[in-house]
Amino acid sequence: MNGTPRRRPPWWPANEPWPPQGPRSGFVSGTMRGPRRGPMGSGPMMRGHVMRRLGCLFLFVFLFAIALVTLVIWAVLTALGMVFSGEGARFVAVVGIGLGIFGLLVLGRGFRHVVAPVGDLIDAVGQIEAGDYDVRVRERGPREVRSLARAVNAMAARLSASESRRRTFLADVTHELRTPLTVIRGQVEGLVDGVYPADKEHLEPILEETGVLERLVEDLRTLSLAESGSLTLAREPVDVTELVSDVVAAFQPTATAGGVSLRAEVAPDVPTASIDPLRIRGVLANLLANALRHTPAGGVITVAASGVGDRHAVRFEVRDTGTGIPAELLPTVFDRFVKDPESRGSGLGLAIARSVVEAHGGSIEVASPPGQGTTFTFVLPLEGG
Repeated sequence: MNGTPRRRPPWWPANEPWPPQGPRSGFVSGTMRGPRRGPMGSGPMMRGHVMRRLGCLFLFVFLFAIALVTLVIWAVLTALGMVFSGEGARFVAVVGIGLGIFGLLVLGRGFRHVVAPVGDLIDAVGQIEAGDYDVRVRERGPREVRSLARAVNAMAARLSASESRRRTFLADVTHELRTPLTVIRGQVEGLVDGVYPADKEHLEPILEETGVLERLVEDLRTLSLAESGSLTLAREPVDVTELVSDVVAAFQPTATAGGVSLRAEVAPDVPTASIDPLRIRGVLANLLANALRHTPAGGVITVAASGVGDRHAVRFEVRDTGTGIPAELLPTVFDRFVKDPESRGSGLGLAIARSVVEAHGGSIEVASPPGQGTTFTFVLPLEGG
């Protein structure tokens, strides 16, 4: 069968040539090696390769230095009229051997001092390439190598945090999508099977949950654009007094129905701001909606605006006398999918609010002393940042 071409097995990787091409293939001597990573490979193979090259470099420098020192000694002795025989030759030999031994010792010490931490870095980078972001490098060796080790550790830490956020984000999105999809599926199956009549009572939940999905997708899109720096702001001169009044008027019926007093306090000297009115209105609306959910009847919610310092910025505040934010939740309140267990929202509102404010070049913060309600404050530069 040596002359018959072998057929490509169905399990053979699509990106590997058939029949195997010797060492270039992913299989060598019947053992699977996996795809090669670059011309030098990675891990121990790359470390050994670098060590050999550094060793050759140090050896070359050593031999060159010995040759140079010997040449200098010969030139000096020649200039002094010494003859290379007898004591002169022995003197040159002893000095050369002594310098050679000393240089070899210094060279070996320097080699270990440099190569060991470089080898650690090579191993760490190989592990990071393989997806292990928890690896850390011991900072040792010359100053430059220690600086490089700190940079590698910082990179690994950022990658680890990013990977953790990605996994958490996917889990949270899955959880948020599951509830409305379950409701929609149950209602539709009931309608198809004839269990439910196609009336308003059974169609409204489908429409409501579809709206929840639509808002979630739009929130995710806004958050993704903001975090990637691609959020587009339609800036225009905006009357801050009019903006606050409009938002308060939109929530006034809800506040009245809940027995909550809703007030607007805008300083008379607040200047016109160059902002995206639609997105800032959305920020205020989100903060107001949260305040209304956590303020019982008889409470007060205040939306305030005032100039900051020399009037180069404007400060917005949404204050309430509600139940406040739990202390354990306060440090992460602006993170994605962080919300009160009783909240019906997606947990993205405050994360989006922070992203929109920061896209304007501003900042946002929250204060919630125990038993004193909650105050959200955000500051926007008048001309944008």
